[in-house]
Amino acid sequence: MIRYFKPVVFLACLGPLGHLAWRAYSGNLGANPIERITHSTGDWTLIFLLITLAVTPVRKLTGQLWLIRYRRMFGLFAFFYVVLHFLTYIWLDKFFDLHAMLGDVAKRRFITVGFTGFLLLIPLAATSTTGWIRRLGGKRWQALHRLIYFSAIAGVIHYYWLVKADKHKPLEYGAVLAILLGYRVIVWARPKLAASKTKSLRARRVQVPEG
Repeated sequence: MIRYFKPVVFLACLGPLGHLAWRAYSGNLGANPIERITHSTGDWTLIFLLITLAVTPVRKLTGQLWLIRYRRMFGLFAFFYVVLHFLTYIWLDKFFDLHAMLGDVAKRRFITVGFTGFLLLIPLAATSTTGWIRRLGGKRWQALHRLIYFSAIAGVIHYYWLVKADKHKPLEYGAVLAILLGYRVIVWARPKLAASKTKSLRARRVQVPEG
């Protein structure tokens, strides 16, 4: 049943693009269509990054192991929407003017950090297949794919620096990201703290009291 549900999830992930395409076709993108497309694709990039990061905690906390089947799909959709976001900028906004784009990267910090986040996702998308997991080995593959943490952080910072007045949405994304990363820090630190406590107790037991 879960296997047959995957195409439904795939189509749902394409839903934001379909909605955007329909609004473009019907001329309902507002006074600034380029800005609308840019913001929409940027939003969905962050949403899919957060969904991807949420799979592991939700799976472990609920015991729903089947959720792992969708993590790769969500991650690739995050990359798909960031590519659309980037293409909107270099094509519709800058018309492939390399000089203007390099100037933006150098002078506008929100573009610099956003471009950095985009670059960090490229190796993750390129090595998302089972074949690459075998080539790199599980540990090295996992270490490489931790770049998603830094990419998500860069994405939130990019959004926060972009908006000038209402910072409500980037702060919401930042709060969700902080929870997801905080969970991972706790999971990483808990066994180390437990091992340290056990070591300390053993050291106390072997001490010979002075007498």
